[in-house]
Amino acid sequence: MGKTRIAIVSTDGVTVDAHFGKADHFLIYDLDDQMTLVERRATEPLSVGEAEHPFDADKFDHISALLCDCAKVYMTKIGDVPAAKLKALDIEPVIFSGTIAGIAG
Repeated sequence: MGKTRIAIVSTDGVTVDAHFGKADHFLIYDLDDQMTLVERRATEPLSVGEAEHPFDADKFDHISALLCDCAKVYMTKIGDVPAAKLKALDIEPVIFSGTIAGIAG
């Protein structure tokens, strides 16, 4: 199996437990025969905390630049617009709830 780089939205470093738009950092892992934490990439959250907030293209562009070397991003939820924009960049948004270790299967 070849190496795949993934990003994870986690508040505790143990579980995938947060919404993509609320992420203030992404945990970057290389996944092959095992999962290896590469780094923590800080960002400003995409969401401003309002249910009907407008999509902020500038914030998304910054976040997508942080994730451009990742094949997948794991989170508990993501809005339709950011999910479509990630897919357009060939980054697969994965809705997942559980431990980070559970991603490796």
